[in-house]
Amino acid sequence: MSPPQHVNVALMTSGGLAPCLSSSIAHLITCWKNALDNGLVSGLTFRCYRDGYKGILTNDSFLVGESQWGKVDSLHKLGGSPIGNSRVKLTNIKDCVKRGFVGENETPLEKAAQRLIADKINVIHTIGGDDTNMQAAELSKYILDKHGGKVIVIGMPKTIDNDVYPIKQTFGADTAANQGAKFFENVVSEHSANPRMLILHEVMGRDSGYLTSWTAQCYRENILKKQVFPEGFNTSMRTRDVHAVWIPENPLDIEAEGARLKEIMDECGCVNVFMSEGSGVHEIVAEMERDGKEVPRDAFGHVTLAKINPGQYFATRLAGLVGAEKALVQKSGYYGRSAAANEYDQDLIGRCAEVGVKSAIDGVSGCMGEDEDKEGAPVRAIEFERIKGGKPFDTTQEWFKTLLVDIGQVKN
Repeated sequence: MSPPQHVNVALMTSGGLAPCLSSSIAHLITCWKNALDNGLVSGLTFRCYRDGYKGILTNDSFLVGESQWGKVDSLHKLGGSPIGNSRVKLTNIKDCVKRGFVGENETPLEKAAQRLIADKINVIHTIGGDDTNMQAAELSKYILDKHGGKVIVIGMPKTIDNDVYPIKQTFGADTAANQGAKFFENVVSEHSANPRMLILHEVMGRDSGYLTSWTAQCYRENILKKQVFPEGFNTSMRTRDVHAVWIPENPLDIEAEGARLKEIMDECGCVNVFMSEGSGVHEIVAEMERDGKEVPRDAFGHVTLAKINPGQYFATRLAGLVGAEKALVQKSGYYGRSAAANEYDQDLIGRCAEVGVKSAIDGVSGCMGEDEDKEGAPVRAIEFERIKGGKPFDTTQEWFKTLLVDIGQVKN
């Protein structure tokens, strides 16, 4: 067994926000501090790169003083990232040049590699989605192949979409769903502001309907069913219920849904729809391309959903079908994703951080998570070549099938 080594640890967060970034940093620093206290490493430094890969490319970082290591528990109570995020793809040279991160004759991978080597980084924790972690793995390989150096990469799977293979549950998804339910608890009261009100609650989720579905479930089970409604008033459990859940995994027949929901509108004077932002996107993109319009995309080639506005598109169509006097589109995404991690997510992050630090000390790279391809879905450093985004939501789960039956969207 080799003697304990001094370890220079790097931390970075990248991509969109999720309710796990601050908590992940707190857990990782604490787990490394415990490793030092237990003699598993001989020394430590923590370097945080500001704004994700942007900080690596622009040499923008700071060291966490040893006096602060024991104070990081306060980060568990914070949303967002205490070191900043950005969306940067190291292999998208054109975009990196355009944004001033590298010069015309530089490559982002080489510049990032030189920075990690200069900072003498031994282990880097990348807290982000599949894109973030796959880039880190590629950067580590580049350093080994081109410079003969070794940087252990320990990814922490952050995404409220919960759509990463083969990870059972990604960080922040449960918190975001419960926050979205809380958001809708207030928004649903808008049905009393106008007769025949259509409320469309647009939830984040590009390819997966998990967040939309679990948000609806959390709202109904944790909030709606615990409320008491006196008889005879306009507001009731029926008017405040979820009447439809639209997700990318289930085909949307807008005409048929319009007919079903019109009956609810006639009965209740309102209709409440939960919709994934990725629902119907292919239809909208096809229409834009057919009309010769440019489809907005980000640095990774993803359609910029905020700019094509799926919620407003379908709200306008559905309003006519159900005879709504007013249609209101409300997006809970930014509210939910910027929250602090809840107890469930903090526990998941903590277990992954603990195993991740052990894996780093053993010299094994990987993306931490519950590996659902292994018996019992153990927390382990999952091989990066097995990490992939775009995992669909499993619509065969009993709780989801029961949800659709309960709200009348499908027949029992």
